Amino acid sequence: MILSILSAFISTIGFSILFHVQKKHLLTCGVVGAIGWSIYLLGESKGFSTVLSTFLASLLVTELSYMLAKRLKTPITVFLIAGIIPLVPGLALYRTMYSLLISDYTIALEYAILTFEIAGVIASAIVIISVFPLIWRKPTLKR
Repeated sequence: MILSILSAFISTIGFSILFHVQKKHLLTCGVVGAIGWSIYLLGESKGFSTVLSTFLASLLVTELSYMLAKRLKTPITVFLIAGIIPLVPGLALYRTMYSLLISDYTIALEYAILTFEIAGVIASAIVIISVFPLIWRKPTLKR
C-alpha cells in the first residue's frame, strides 16, 4: 500500500511537470494526488466499490484543491487536474479496448460501463464541491 501511494505521488509530480506546473507547486500537487489515492485505497480496503471509493477520493481532492488554491493564490486547476490523475480509469479503459480487440464483447461492455461510471463520479464530485458554496451563499440585494 505504501508503494502504491508513493507511486501515485511520483506519477502526479510527473504529470504536473508535463502540464508545466511551477516548481514551487510540484510537491503540493504530488501530495494532493497521493492523498486522493490513499483515500481510494482506504475505501477499497473497507469493502466499498471502485466507483464509491473514486467518488469519495474525488470529493476530497476537489475540496483540498480549492483550499490550497485559496491559500497559495493559485488557480484551482493546478492542483485539481494533477490530483485527479491517479483516479482516472486508465486500466478499465485499457481492458475495454483489449476485450474489443479479442472480440469478447460482453467483458468489453462491462469494462466500458465501469469506465464511464468512474469518469462520471469524478466529474460529479468536482461539480458538487464547486456548486455547494454558491448554493449556500447568502443572497445579495440588487439595487
